[in-house]
Amino acid sequence: MTTITANPITAPAVKTPPASAPAHFRFPDPPEREIDEAMTNYDQLHRTGSSHHLVHYLGNEDTTLVEADRWVARAPRSGTLGLRRPDLFIAFNVNPAAYKAARGYLISEQGKPPDFVLEVASESTASVDVGAKRVDYAALGIPEYWRFDETGEFHGDKLAGDRLVDGRYEPIPIAELPDGSLQGYSAMLNLYLRWEPVQGEQGRLGWYDPETGQHIPTFRGEREGRLNEREGRLIERNARLQAEARSEQADARADSAEARIHELEEENRRLRNG
Repeated sequence: MTTITANPITAPAVKTPPASAPAHFRFPDPPEREIDEAMTNYDQLHRTGSSHHLVHYLGNEDTTLVEADRWVARAPRSGTLGLRRPDLFIAFNVNPAAYKAARGYLISEQGKPPDFVLEVASESTASVDVGAKRVDYAALGIPEYWRFDETGEFHGDKLAGDRLVDGRYEPIPIAELPDGSLQGYSAMLNLYLRWEPVQGEQGRLGWYDPETGQHIPTFRGEREGRLNEREGRLIERNARLQAEARSEQADARADSAEARIHELEEENRRLRNG
C-alpha cells in the first residue's frame, strides 16, 4: 500500500489508513499437495470427522472459523513472506464471509491472526513443519502452533505444541498418560490434544474436554449413544415383560390356590353332613 506523504507547509498531515484487503482481492487456488501429505491429513482430520466435530463443539459458526488447507497471510500481495497453508487453523471472533470471499485468511482484513494452527506430519513436509513454519507462525503472531505425528518418525515428537510468549514460541508441556497416550493443553481451545495409541494402527489425534475428561462429541459416539439408548430401552422392556409374566404367574397360582381351598372346604362340608 502506498503511503501518502503530505507537504507540511501546504497541507495538514494525512494518516495512512490501516492495511485492509481490497474488495476484489482473492487468493489463488492452492497447489495440489504431495500424495503422502494429503493422505495423512485426510486420515487424521477428515476421515475421523475431527474438523467437523470441532466446528460443532466450538460453536458460534457466524464468528468462528475451523478451516483446513487454505492460505493464511499478513496482507494482500505480501508475496511468499509468511504465506502459509496450515493443515488446520481455528480463529475466533472473525468474519467468515470475508474469509470466504478472499478464499483465504488475511490478518490485515480480519484484524488478528488465527488463534490456533495445527500441522500433521508427513515425510514431504516434516522439516518445514518444525523449522520454517514455526518461524513464520511466530512472526504472524499466531498464539499456538501444534504438531502431530502418527509415529514420531518425521517430527521427532508424536505431539508437540508451542505458545507465543513475547513474540517467541515456548514449548507447551506434554504429559504421558498411563495408557501410553501423550497429552497437552491448548489454552486457546480449552481442550486437551492427545496422541492416542491404536492397536494395529498408527497413533490417532484426539480432542478432550478438560472438565469432563471425555472426547468431544463424535459421530461414532453419537451412534454408540443411540445404540446404548436402544439397548437400554430393550432391557427395560424385557424387564417389564418378565415382571408382568411373574405377576400373571403369581395371580394364576393364587387363583389355583383359592380354587383348591374352595374344593377342600366343600369336601369338609360334605364329610360333616355325611
